[in-house]
Amino acid sequence: MPVLETKALTKQYQMGEVTVTALDGVDFSVERGEFVAIMGPSGSGKSTLLHLLGGLDKPTAGEVFLAGQALSSLSDEALTRLRRQKVGFIFQFYNLLPTLSAVENIALPILIDGQPLPPHRPRLDDLIDLVGLTDRAEHRPDALSGGQQQRVAIARAFVNQPEIVLADEPTGNLDSRSGKTILDLLRRACRELNATILMVTHDPRAASYADRVVFLRDGQIIQELCNDGEGVSVHQIMQVMEALED
Repeated sequence: MPVLETKALTKQYQMGEVTVTALDGVDFSVERGEFVAIMGPSGSGKSTLLHLLGGLDKPTAGEVFLAGQALSSLSDEALTRLRRQKVGFIFQFYNLLPTLSAVENIALPILIDGQPLPPHRPRLDDLIDLVGLTDRAEHRPDALSGGQQQRVAIARAFVNQPEIVLADEPTGNLDSRSGKTILDLLRRACRELNATILMVTHDPRAASYADRVVFLRDGQIIQELCNDGEGVSVHQIMQVMEALED
């Protein structure tokens, strides 16, 4: 069973008398341990798809299944609980609480869930080590660089061992060196944590880290590139993007 699956997923918005179709019958799935990148021109439906997959918005038609659970069957309370326990989020802007230390920010989903922290301490230590912040664990966000703050956000996304992590332009606010560090971390998370990651990006270099790159245009999946053992090349990705933007 895929970790994440959509069937005929459709989202429409009403703008005055005009109906805008942001997603148009998308069928899509992500397997456990897979790293998938979503790309497409501006207005292609990337962000809309991410919001629907994370249960942050509701489709006009069709369905999203997370670990076999249909999101439309859940009450608002149950959907909130599912997002907290089974979905990790990484955003372009780190969304850290400024009054909390790095380790406290990482532990935030556990605390919000009302769980005691001591049983989770070994995992917190492992995650802090994974993202290379052992010596910065007690520092607050204002004492961390942008790249370090994003590493805190990555560790937080994985702290509850979610079914899937959804990343929205995770390197978009970083310089190229820090961005590479973040992408290397996401790749390691797939390998070492058997994590499942879906990332929206406009950057072909970021997308080349994925096992599969899915291209959207006008709310539909137009093409996919898959890792054939040698990776998905930046050149291949740029060729497809140039064709989509013509």
